[in-house]
Amino acid sequence: MNRLWISAPAILLLISGCSPHYRGVQCQGDIKSLAGQPLGATSALIEDRYNSFSVAMPQEKVESGTLQSADRSLYIPSAVTTEGYLAQRVSDKKFTLIDSRKDRWITYTCP
Repeated sequence: MNRLWISAPAILLLISGCSPHYRGVQCQGDIKSLAGQPLGATSALIEDRYNSFSVAMPQEKVESGTLQSADRSLYIPSAVTTEGYLAQRVSDKKFTLIDSRKDRWITYTCP
């Protein structure tokens, strides 16, 4: 019986973490050229799903698709989006979108 009481909260936590109603978090972004010149600031709503993420910017929403990494301890998980961005999950709180066609690199930092 004790085992059931210990497992029930863990199961509820797991189920709530996988909820389809997760709305994401508002994150601040720094916009730079690919050479590193500051171009401004922005913000976006980021939904992190560990193996993928989405970025809802004022003009568009970008889905990363499945992030790939041969070894997550050595290489940053990344993917090329259908819009042509290189999407990277740098850490639990940091994401990048790189658009080489527009010479733009946006780094989002989340609370």
